[in-house]
Amino acid sequence: METVLQLYFVYVDDVVIASPDLNQVQQIKKHLDDAFHIKDLGHLKFFLGLEIARNSSGISMTQRKYTLELLEETDFIHCKPAKTPMVTSKRFSRDTDEKLEDISQYRRLVGKLLYLTITRPDISYATQQLSQFLDCPTNVHMQAAHRILRYIKAAPGQGLFFSATSSLQLKGFTDSDWVACPDTMRSVTGFCIFLGSSLITWKSKKQVTISRSSSEAEYRALASTSCEI
Repeated sequence: METVLQLYFVYVDDVVIASPDLNQVQQIKKHLDDAFHIKDLGHLKFFLGLEIARNSSGISMTQRKYTLELLEETDFIHCKPAKTPMVTSKRFSRDTDEKLEDISQYRRLVGKLLYLTITRPDISYATQQLSQFLDCPTNVHMQAAHRILRYIKAAPGQGLFFSATSSLQLKGFTDSDWVACPDTMRSVTGFCIFLGSSLITWKSKKQVTISRSSSEAEYRALASTSCEI
């Protein structure tokens, strides 16, 4: 008997059901309705800030509404857009500048940016860098967070596209930023993995140990990517 793949995403009282067999989806919805009296919203269009659109070409996933609300909330909706999410030559540390008196605003902003990386891998590295200083942010860190806001202002509807005609070839790309953290002297691993032309997973994370050379940092990044694959 052939097994049909089914996926369930549950958050409190919101449920997403995914399966190539529509008959089984209907059976599951009927079973849930008999037990809990659910409200069927039809094809997936919006879920936890994610906007999903589909057609014969594939599925697109963005957080445009979430991004615009974030820009409105932070008064950056009319700001001048930035071309990059951060200055690549910048190295952040705990003693970069004066500490912020109220760190709650910084924590909220970085938390919202981290959630935005679900569909915006292009800000993953910059956001990862700023998330290291949630306990001791400075004015420089806040300015860097504001630059990310200016960057996403340029294209608030940018997101991911999963092609319906994409091949099943798995491709991985990896790199490392040697001694990216001047406080701990640890490097950062970055990778992205594609299924055909569709980006399916990515990460930017500080390495757990100190690499004594850029080559060692590259090998550690390659090992992490291999494990992910």
